[in-house]
Amino acid sequence: MPEMSELAWLALALAGAGAAAGFLAGLFGIGGGAILVPVLYHAFGPLGVDEAVRMHLSVGTSIAIIVPTSLRSYLSHHARGAVDNALLKRWIVAVPAGVALASMIAASISSAELRAIFAVLATVVGLRMLLNRETWRLGTDLPGEPWRFLVGAFIGLISALMGIGGGVLNNTFMTLFGRPVHQAVATSAGVGVLISIPGLIGYVWAGWGAPGLPPFSTGFVNWAAVLVIVPVTILFAPLGVRLAHALGKRQMETVFGIFILAVAARFILSLL
Repeated sequence: MPEMSELAWLALALAGAGAAAGFLAGLFGIGGGAILVPVLYHAFGPLGVDEAVRMHLSVGTSIAIIVPTSLRSYLSHHARGAVDNALLKRWIVAVPAGVALASMIAASISSAELRAIFAVLATVVGLRMLLNRETWRLGTDLPGEPWRFLVGAFIGLISALMGIGGGVLNNTFMTLFGRPVHQAVATSAGVGVLISIPGLIGYVWAGWGAPGLPPFSTGFVNWAAVLVIVPVTILFAPLGVRLAHALGKRQMETVFGIFILAVAARFILSLL
């Protein structure tokens, strides 16, 4: 059983992660999972969480935390009239369908396999953040159906496997087809809602009755970590929104890209 001092430091670390995740949720329209998943993975270790479920628990808990964070971020952007609600309505079925598929995959793979998936996808995300240029375009407007549906399902699938809110993927999609970056960021917060709510249900189902889970867990979601982090993410999300509407974000993208590549490298080393 961890000492009280260890638990206090753990709570502080989780609160710090929550502040960063909430701020990034508002700034980039992402759920902060790229930060939360590795922090939770390493935090659950000293608490004696079984390695067989530690990565699953980290991803599922991250998804649960993204629910209020993305809701708060979406409402803040919506109040500014920046959200493409028409696109979100088109994705009400597509994104959750991808999330459902991800939940089934998560229920059937090992911790090492899930870490490998996270590391590969995080590398792609990091490179995208470093190399992206807002001048890159594939078209002047978003593609029609069925491509739009398939993109939504793909975003839901990849995001739910990584425990992220889908902001990086949706930002890329919308800006490549000529949408303003601020509209893409604002809409991504809504995509986070479409991912996190069914994702929460899916990871609870996927981990239901799994052995080795710590106390206060329902499936692959640990509510103790959720209760520590969520209030902080809700507090800091509007700060990110204000900065997103006041500043360019290229420097922040670069820093975030370097961070996520370092995280990916650490997970790759853990597999060797």
